[in-house]
Amino acid sequence: MDAFDAIATKLETKTFAKRRVEDAIKRKILEAARLTGSSKNTQHWRFVLVQDPKNLETLASDSTSGTWVKGADFAIIVSIDPKIPASMIDAGRVVQDMQIAAWNLGVTSRVFTGIRTDAFRGDFGVPDNLNPVIVVGFGYPEKKILGRKSRKPLSELAFLERYGNPLGVLEG
Repeated sequence: MDAFDAIATKLETKTFAKRRVEDAIKRKILEAARLTGSSKNTQHWRFVLVQDPKNLETLASDSTSGTWVKGADFAIIVSIDPKIPASMIDAGRVVQDMQIAAWNLGVTSRVFTGIRTDAFRGDFGVPDNLNPVIVVGFGYPEKKILGRKSRKPLSELAFLERYGNPLGVLEG
């Protein structure tokens, strides 16, 4: 899939088919994370792959906003070093790369950030020097996704040289 098409069509879902995602695809998603750029190339993020259904249940109960993750085929916990400048931006970058790589392979995903940090540390072994900040649940879509997004027009979001200036020739 073309990179722009993947971005343009990727939608987040919170219901997944009861079909296992192949290990090779999980590895590609983690490789996409590993290859993501980071602040000063620190590569400070760490990932925990959660795929056992019991552990997905625990992940859901350790969340304040991601109870749906128990229905995912697998999830990845993203933890960052909070001492690194721009670590939260890095977390967003790595998650976007994982989601685009997954979508390219027919796997859908969704994120949540409502994390009970102490519970995550205890249940998933996240060390004290890292903050678990985002979880991505993955799986094959339960039903066909058409990739139609409801988005504001570019003219409401982007400006030329100064806020409020129309893009002019770039609009189309």
